[in-house]
Amino acid sequence: MALLRCRNERQRENRTDSNAELSHNGSVNPRELANLICETLQRNGYQALLVGGCVRDLLLGREPADYDVTTDATPVEVAGMFPESVAVGARFGVILVPRDGWKVEVATFRSDLGYSDGRHPDRVVYSKNAQEDVQRRDFTINGLLMQHDSGEVLDYVGGQNDLKVGIIRAIGEADRRFAEDKLRMMRAVRFAARFGFELEADTFRAIRRHVKEIRQVSPERLREELTKMLTEGAAREAFELLEQTWLLGQVLPEIAAMKGVEQPPEFHPEGDVWIHTRMMIEGLPKGASPTLAWGVLLHDVGKPPTFQAAAETGDRIRFNNHVEVGVRMAEAICQRFRFSNEETEQIAALVGNHMKFGAVEEMKKATLKKFVRQPHFEEHLELHRLDCLSSHRNLDSYKFVQRFLAETPPEQVRPERLLGGHDLQGMGYHPGPQFAEILRAVEDGQLEGVLKSRQEAREYVLKSFPKQRG
Repeated sequence: MALLRCRNERQRENRTDSNAELSHNGSVNPRELANLICETLQRNGYQALLVGGCVRDLLLGREPADYDVTTDATPVEVAGMFPESVAVGARFGVILVPRDGWKVEVATFRSDLGYSDGRHPDRVVYSKNAQEDVQRRDFTINGLLMQHDSGEVLDYVGGQNDLKVGIIRAIGEADRRFAEDKLRMMRAVRFAARFGFELEADTFRAIRRHVKEIRQVSPERLREELTKMLTEGAAREAFELLEQTWLLGQVLPEIAAMKGVEQPPEFHPEGDVWIHTRMMIEGLPKGASPTLAWGVLLHDVGKPPTFQAAAETGDRIRFNNHVEVGVRMAEAICQRFRFSNEETEQIAALVGNHMKFGAVEEMKKATLKKFVRQPHFEEHLELHRLDCLSSHRNLDSYKFVQRFLAETPPEQVRPERLLGGHDLQGMGYHPGPQFAEILRAVEDGQLEGVLKSRQEAREYVLKSFPKQRG
């Protein structure tokens, strides 16, 4: 009893020291915060190690996006040492320690028992053994441990060798790992693409065996994983692996349907719609906006259902109304994956406008100005550039729009309105459908440079639009 009391007193003292250290005025970066957490845990008599993706990235010479710590301290004990902590997954032994805008997850050593929902363990049993803890993790490259101070790596799963040879391998039995969390199948593909690794044969075959179970994963989690694939700089490799593992047909059958859909060679010498789409997503840079990435992926989604062979049309392959069909399909896909209304609207706009660039040089000034002032127009322009480079490689329309934007002052693209509804009422016009027609005509005249003042606009309206009797 005396020994327990002494240990508790020592922990209280160390806790005070750690809180002072964590509350000093200087800011910390994620690695320093993780180190401070490890030091605090160790001073209180617990084991503490860096674990998972941060260790993997450090060994690959990459800057980790975040840091995780694993320990034999229970969630209650961790929370007691870090009053500012948040119990984000206390049921599963996970405590979040925030500081200076950063956060580090601290997880208790554990074994997971049962996965009835295909994502969360039914029950966890805390452990005092780090070697036992890593056996529940997904892939060997994510099951590595590291001493925070010395950099010594503890490898109980063969992760270091798999990092060296470039392999994504499930820890233990692949079937069991994927049964525990179905999303791991998608993560395996994403990691392989991101690092340029290969899927280990048993892991690859297990994905194919369990591929239909991916439908059990929530739309939000699938959306997040697919968005990461599109924006981490290896989108083409990721989607080719999705197709090879049969996952693509399960999560995005509309994209899988592009394979083998021929295109007119005079416009698309690169090949079918699937080849064209892969070439376009290959051009997406790391860190591309999610809406641009999804817009690029879905821009030709309406082609497979509208395909007409040359024998049918009498001249060449055609995809009549593929844009309109594509917009509806893109909206349905966005709704399926629970995108926000704003994101859905932008992705649908990217799909709906991608063919309009072919007519920019013939557009009236008013039409062109309205076209380029769409929200996030830079995404429309970039999609068009990628579209050209992945097909005929003619950038004339792209360069024309670039010149127009460079040479046209913003106040000419978005001029202050010459007349509004109140002005029309003051001129004797009654609110109604005619209002919109008049205001649209005045705006077009202004954008064309024909109407340059309020007086000119008033005279134009009075001359062109007879007043309707009330």
